[in-house]
Amino acid sequence: MKIVLINGQNHKGSTYHVGRQLAEKLGGDVKEFFLPRDFGEFCTGCAGCFMKGESACPHYEKLRPVTKAMDEADILILTSPVYVYHATGSMKAFLDHYGYRWMVHRPEEKMFRKQAVCISTAAGAGMKSTNKDMADSLFFWGVPKIYRYGVAVQAIEWKGVKGSIRKKIEKDTDKLAGKIKRNAGKARPGIKTRVFFFAMHLMQKKGLNETDRIYWKKKGWTGGKRPWK
Repeated sequence: MKIVLINGQNHKGSTYHVGRQLAEKLGGDVKEFFLPRDFGEFCTGCAGCFMKGESACPHYEKLRPVTKAMDEADILILTSPVYVYHATGSMKAFLDHYGYRWMVHRPEEKMFRKQAVCISTAAGAGMKSTNKDMADSLFFWGVPKIYRYGVAVQAIEWKGVKGSIRKKIEKDTDKLAGKIKRNAGKARPGIKTRVFFFAMHLMQKKGLNETDRIYWKKKGWTGGKRPWK
């Protein structure tokens, strides 16, 4: 099992420890990235990735190692502490660079067989909206099985997290790891993804732009082929 762990911050706080704990329980090969250390660029809004192709992005080469790792992985784990009820700016900037991979444009077919986890922590609240920030991109990439785990750690640093809360996290990550292992190799898109993809299939028969139109036609998706078959 190949796992990619993408952390929405550089330091190893509570969110990092929860994500790492889950990755280790899953076993296998783990590749880890920290934002913004491993990628810290902001999208310039040039629309090059949409109109000309992803290699037209001025940050394409910097992002390519992370993209390659995600494409090769079986499990994607995205982590972010709660920053004003949302994901970190670094995580948002990272996800912005994959707008071209949303189903409305040029989704990567490998994504339609993966599992993914969104993990967030806060001293108090905001985990739901933070996980949604990350899960939205995962869904529109086509990832069929997305888990969300948020926990109020009641502390600013991991070393300050109470023993009772740590025990709860241990139990929760045990259960989550079990679910992911049981679904290994079995993840397939549900009705929501299939319906959305079908709507995009109808739209791409005409195409939003030439780059998208050629991509969909080459994949056979404007016909009867589907990325999950």
